[in-house]
Amino acid sequence: MAFWWPLLVLAFAYGICRFLLMLIPPKVPSIDVDTSDVLDDGNQAQENSFIYVPPRGTSQQSGKIVQCYEPATMKYLGYVPALTQDEVKDRVAKVRKAQKMWAKSSFKQRRMFLRILLKYIIKHQALICEISSRDTGKTMVDASLGEIMTTCEKINWLLSEGERWLKPEYRSSGRSMLHKRARVEFHPLGVIGAIVSWNYPFHNIFNPMLAAIFSGNGIVIKVSEHASWAGCFYFRIIQSALAAIGAPEDLVEVITGFAETGEALVSSVDKIIFVGSPGVGKMIMKNAAETLIPVTLELGGKDAFIVCEDVDLDHVAQIAVRAVLQSSGQNCAGAERFYVHREIYSSFISKVTKIIKSVTAGPPLVGKYDMGALCMHEHSEKLEGLVNDALDKGAEIVARGSFGHIGEDAVDQYFPPTVIVNVNHSMRLMQEEAFGPIMPIMKFSSDEEAIRLANDSKYGLGCAVFSGSQSRAREIASQIHSGAVAVNDFAVSYMCQSLPFGGVKHSGFGRFGGIEGLRACCLVKAVVEDRWWPFVKTKIPKPIQYPVAENGFEFQESLVEALYGLNVWDRLRALVNVLKMLTEQNPAGNSSKKRSD
Repeated sequence: MAFWWPLLVLAFAYGICRFLLMLIPPKVPSIDVDTSDVLDDGNQAQENSFIYVPPRGTSQQSGKIVQCYEPATMKYLGYVPALTQDEVKDRVAKVRKAQKMWAKSSFKQRRMFLRILLKYIIKHQALICEISSRDTGKTMVDASLGEIMTTCEKINWLLSEGERWLKPEYRSSGRSMLHKRARVEFHPLGVIGAIVSWNYPFHNIFNPMLAAIFSGNGIVIKVSEHASWAGCFYFRIIQSALAAIGAPEDLVEVITGFAETGEALVSSVDKIIFVGSPGVGKMIMKNAAETLIPVTLELGGKDAFIVCEDVDLDHVAQIAVRAVLQSSGQNCAGAERFYVHREIYSSFISKVTKIIKSVTAGPPLVGKYDMGALCMHEHSEKLEGLVNDALDKGAEIVARGSFGHIGEDAVDQYFPPTVIVNVNHSMRLMQEEAFGPIMPIMKFSSDEEAIRLANDSKYGLGCAVFSGSQSRAREIASQIHSGAVAVNDFAVSYMCQSLPFGGVKHSGFGRFGGIEGLRACCLVKAVVEDRWWPFVKTKIPKPIQYPVAENGFEFQESLVEALYGLNVWDRLRALVNVLKMLTEQNPAGNSSKKRSD
């Protein structure tokens, strides 16, 4: 007992010291970011205060500039340049030069970069969310959930575990290479390219940037033409943080433009990450094939939301409405197909209908609204087309939310939250990605039917399963063909940044997030070296040295059986044969003599 006391005292003292160290705030520099041209203080110049009317129909923005406006009010925000192919290649070249220096940086310096960003984000949450809200139409709460929390969680995970997963990883060298040491090394790829969507203008920039920079890469991010104004401001935060740690100023670039800009980026970088539609994803793959660079595609989603009969209906109804409002065109491809057990079908509809009727949509920065505007112009027409197709085939609308005070010029930017029943898989609404606040509800009678319906989709991004029995929900979830699944919750896998994120089928392939996403930014290199160098060196056995001996193949047969035979006695007998052949005198010389004869 006396032996253990000193160890216990030391362990206790160590724990106390660790706790006290946690109480000491780290010394993290603060950064200043110019906000003079993005704050809406009512004093903007007259030329920046008019209502912007985007082109309609098949014509889209194009040319040398990208026009930016607030979708919730149609107020003009300004414009950014649409970079040409040569301009993109010039930006990539600058990042490539900077990356060669950054690849030699320490993890200590990389962690400081993350801490500076985290400090700024926490202190300026309202500013970051307001910028996102103005450029995409989402509410401040939605911006906090989707932009701030996810980004902070990723930074925290990288600070805690990032270095661990980028250090060399030693692996088993196997039976035939016992005298060797095997490991995997993770080296920067060079310049990562990312083409990101508009739904998370802040997080979609920071997510690939954080992984790329922490793993020693440079990165060029092409932001969506629908969220370029916000993207350019968020870039300033990154630039200020890089300057604060003395990193190369060209290590990160944010570029703006249209299809030509994105195509030029794909042809110039060492890896491409794309977040967007399946159609554009296929074009990205085709262009990437020209230079054979790796591709990560995070594409569309049509997530299933399965509700068994043994759930807490009030609880699940609230989650269901939150899940469908995340598809409002502001946040993400949330739940778009709701499958509810026949026994509770009517009760579930009643509860979600009551909640949906209380939801009000309006300009998020003007009043207190539950839902904001659609980001993309004319998207409401697509949603109306999906609903009308369903109605023509027998569906029925049972509830819709309401609108608040919406300016006449912005009416087309809103779509009311809608609950629709009597749907089936012949309807476009149940097959095509809606990206809107529509809740189509379909009944099922058995777990097998729910699984079949959930898998009857060309998409496979995420899924949610609810049951009073966790084992039952887990069993259903295990049979859903998707990249992520939440048991008795919705979309929480993304908040666990230790997990990979991505889909299957038309939802894409490859992963970002977690160990898999971090290492996907690396050249994964297999390294083998002598374990006991220079005392034990690799030497080719005599029977298979050139010129090969007559018993060369016999030697190989015995060696294979000695190493991998299933019976220990057979292995020992083969080992004796191996040793015997190794000790034979000059078998190669005898072979040579016979050949000369």
